[in-house]
Amino acid sequence: MTGYREQGSGIPLMLLHGISSGAASWHKQMVLDGFRVLAWDMPGYGESPMLAVERTNAGDYADALAAMLDRAGVWQAVLVGHSLGALVASAFAAKFPDRVIHLVLADAAQGYGNAAPAQREQVWRSREQQMALGGEILAQTRAAKLLRPGAREDDIATVASGMRALRPEGYLAAAWMLAHDDIHTWLKRYSGTFEVWCGEQDAITQPELVQGLALRYGMPFIAIPQAGHASYLDNDAFFNQQLLRINEEVRDECTH
Repeated sequence: MTGYREQGSGIPLMLLHGISSGAASWHKQMVLDGFRVLAWDMPGYGESPMLAVERTNAGDYADALAAMLDRAGVWQAVLVGHSLGALVASAFAAKFPDRVIHLVLADAAQGYGNAAPAQREQVWRSREQQMALGGEILAQTRAAKLLRPGAREDDIATVASGMRALRPEGYLAAAWMLAHDDIHTWLKRYSGTFEVWCGEQDAITQPELVQGLALRYGMPFIAIPQAGHASYLDNDAFFNQQLLRINEEVRDECTH
């Protein structure tokens, strides 16, 4: 059964981590007032079992998320997908639109499913090579790159700890999805609204590409100042302020 951690009470807030992370990386969001915050370890991460399907797409992860939410007794949630989690969140919204109160795609990895075969292969092979080096090397060489220049030591430590905890089979399954799926396949099927956020200093999913996603669908874009790719760590005050704004908007809608 897919593992998750939760804290608080209120409107369910479901947090989906990226490819080299895990539930623990959301520690600065777990204490938000007015939310029942849930953060999963996606299949193949933490203690979560692998998916039964060998070559997975985001829809397979979305099904696992639906089952996890059922187990948690959550029918609808505010859904926040970060990086590769944005791809899974988009698939969930396409497959289960009635279960999404509000959708946020943060520092979104858009996938390479529509790229040239050579590029897809290159993305897949480079991730294979990264994993072959092991989580410790990944943590030493890449952790700081996910954050803004001059990031706080404790934030680098959080990212590094997620990388050290990676399970090769889980990471490679997620990397396969990144190389072969595409966020637009799912968003084209989703008729609801969503927001797109991105750290202004994101060197992994460049802000102009992430903003392009918002423009393509005519959705709001929010630039997160003083933040790299892991924007929820780099500028947690701003990130959490946006989540609290959504909480207020959802409450207002419920009372009208």
